[in-house]
Amino acid sequence: MDDLNKIIGVIVLAAMIGAGIFFKMYNSDSDVIVLKGFIGGEKANFLENEKVKKILKSKYKISIEYSKAGSIEMVQSSASDNMDFLWPSSQVALELFKINNPKKTIKSEVILNSPIVFYSWDLVADALIKEEIVTKKENSFYISDFKKLIQIISSGKKWSDIGLKELYGKILILSTDPTKSNSGTMFAGLLANIINGDTLEESSLQEVGAEVRDYFSRLGYMETSSSDLFEQYLKTGMGAKPIIAGYENQIVEFSIEHADFWPKVKEKIRILYPVPTVWSSQPLIILNPRAVHLITALQDKEIQQIAWEKHGFRTGLIGQQNDPKILEVVGIPESITQVVPMPNPLVMEKLIKIIKP
Repeated sequence: MDDLNKIIGVIVLAAMIGAGIFFKMYNSDSDVIVLKGFIGGEKANFLENEKVKKILKSKYKISIEYSKAGSIEMVQSSASDNMDFLWPSSQVALELFKINNPKKTIKSEVILNSPIVFYSWDLVADALIKEEIVTKKENSFYISDFKKLIQIISSGKKWSDIGLKELYGKILILSTDPTKSNSGTMFAGLLANIINGDTLEESSLQEVGAEVRDYFSRLGYMETSSSDLFEQYLKTGMGAKPIIAGYENQIVEFSIEHADFWPKVKEKIRILYPVPTVWSSQPLIILNPRAVHLITALQDKEIQQIAWEKHGFRTGLIGQQNDPKILEVVGIPESITQVVPMPNPLVMEKLIKIIKP
């Protein structure tokens, strides 16, 4: 009987060891694929979200290793040869990549969206309302006479000329470098459209391009990262950064990640929506066949919900709600309706070359 018990014990022990090995084999990280790519810096916090990483790993067996790069830089860099994907912040960047690398794109899909907005301050917004440039509708602020604002800027008026004697210098909208960073590129395209009176075309490129180049030459040093510019806007305040161009999602993300600091500044910050504005649509560009399923993974319903509720990205997917009422930020409209198309990629490429010193 003792021998029989020993045999049974050995069998049970062997079964437990075997089950443990089986479980380890099929629940380890050995089948997780590591995908490498360049991303626009504004998506870094989204990809660092622990819930997003967990869903990608457990449900789709994906782990992402990324390096931040400007959207224009990444699609023009030969370093992309060693990457599985690129994730710039505009379809202009996608089209430029396709033009210059016609055989490299395996698949592409827009995953996230965010409109270009201007970040300002209460006193600046109030002064622009008096100038009949900004209009408040419900809780949102709109640059309803964008052309007038550009004319005031072009005329060289100072902040003191519109009643803001506490601010030094000329009226300007600060932005990132349009030759390196997507938010700057998008702002340059929007600026060109407003100056042109419609979407910029080849026939007006030289004349309008010269005005856009002159505008950016007045800005002096420009950051190359949207996140860096937004951080400087918050740190240095109204005196140094009265108005900047950025993405709508940045303020949502900031309000969540700095919940302790947000109550101190939220009453003073103003989100100004240009009329019209342009969409910064964020296309994922697949360069390696093994990364194709990353598109499906990032379109996961739960991941898309996190993208809006925790990082402020509008998804645009059918059935996916982007309800601003769940956010801590006041002034974000439910939908963005007044949008102008960006100039086509070849025109934008030429415009960037005109701007580049």
